[in-house]
Amino acid sequence: MRIGFAADHAGADLKGTLIERLGDAGHELVDLGGDGSDANDDYPDFARRLGHAVRDGVVDRGILVCGSGVGASVAASKIRGVRAAVCHDPYSARQGVEHDDMNVLCLGGRVIGVEVAADCARAFVDASFSGEARHLRRLEKVKEIEREG
Repeated sequence: MRIGFAADHAGADLKGTLIERLGDAGHELVDLGGDGSDANDDYPDFARRLGHAVRDGVVDRGILVCGSGVGASVAASKIRGVRAAVCHDPYSARQGVEHDDMNVLCLGGRVIGVEVAADCARAFVDASFSGEARHLRRLEKVKEIEREG
């Protein structure tokens, strides 16, 4: 799986750590930017970059980090085809993929510890959409909302 990573100035340190931690998992890891060197690195810019990479198939899934994870998830979810959510526990990160076909995990670099963040990232990456009828039905309803604009 190709996994994209991006972060604003507040999430760059955690993003770098997650890339290191997931480096031996056998996935292709794609760093889409945000090194923390510029306080003007704003989360919408990196949400757009990562979201477009997911939407366009450049990466299969993405991990996006900002200060709280909230702004990143709001911005990324504006991109058609992106289903982004803040998850600060492994259960939600896994279930978000299994039940909701979430394709972008958002984390808050200022609110989550490194170990929990790494557990969330692993749960997200290791999960697969179940494809169960009830989840497909719900996902289609979400896509309908998206089509309504």
